[in-house]
Amino acid sequence: MGFQISTRELDRITVVDAVDRLTLSDSRTQLRDLIHVLSGNGQKKFLLNLAGLEFIDSDGMGELVRCYSFLRQRGGEMKLVHVPKKVQDLLELTRLNTLFEIYSEEQTALEAFRGRG
Repeated sequence: MGFQISTRELDRITVVDAVDRLTLSDSRTQLRDLIHVLSGNGQKKFLLNLAGLEFIDSDGMGELVRCYSFLRQRGGEMKLVHVPKKVQDLLELTRLNTLFEIYSEEQTALEAFRGRG
């Protein structure tokens, strides 16, 4: 199947649903390209739903960080939701869990965005 992303918008927050494998060979720069295009169109708030993510490698982790940094530099935000245990373990191992706001429920994450205006 390969890496796939789809988007939906809820109250001016773009929810990005990621499915399959976020790796160098499977994803290339799909996520980054999507974030660049949508932020260029004025979107500032992104919730990355990783529930369908089966695997992530170091390049995939780098993509998450690049997207996060790109958005922060432009006054945007990116949060993670439904992070699978294996991915959560990697985030903790690399201490990236201190960089990202991570939520177990989509509604809670959406409310966190709204709380900041």
